[in-house]
Amino acid sequence: MIDDTDKIDKKLASEKDVVDFWFDDAVSKLWFNSTPDFDQDIQLRFEATYQAAVNGELDSWADTAEGALALVLLFDQFPLNMYRGDKKSFETESLSQSIARTAIQKGFDKEMPMEKRSFFYMPFMHSENSEDQQIGVNLFESAGLENNLRFAKHHQGIIRRFGRFPHRNVILGRESTAEEELYLNSDEAFSG
Repeated sequence: MIDDTDKIDKKLASEKDVVDFWFDDAVSKLWFNSTPDFDQDIQLRFEATYQAAVNGELDSWADTAEGALALVLLFDQFPLNMYRGDKKSFETESLSQSIARTAIQKGFDKEMPMEKRSFFYMPFMHSENSEDQQIGVNLFESAGLENNLRFAKHHQGIIRRFGRFPHRNVILGRESTAEEELYLNSDEAFSG
């Protein structure tokens, strides 16, 4: 996390800015292989926009496919980078799931190419709710997004086994069970 808040860009990004940034070729290589510099870059560029969205100032974005996708990214993906290792990284998951649900009901996901469509479905994979997990698996499967489906099933398996993501326990101040401790110290542990 950055200490110098004067460096944060106070100008709000547009929905196009958010989507174009996330789907830039250089950025897409860092989606699941982030670096501290990339995390800081997202925070510098988008934290003010994220906060405006949290405050409801960007609710109108949900009226279009691109705007809804931008909100999902702001609430689901960006906090994982901006607040890595902090409980704030999970605080807007329910907002991303709500926006994704509505966008899918409106068919916005179908207006997007597959790569963008997958990000409408990821909030369900990140949920610690088993029903959300099943929704995510179903969405990835019906869209034919096989690589995402593999990860969705993996996430679903963790939730079925533990009822939560054990790798979040320390960050969220939760006590790990003995079974979770064994899992977390094993080669099969998921940390991301």
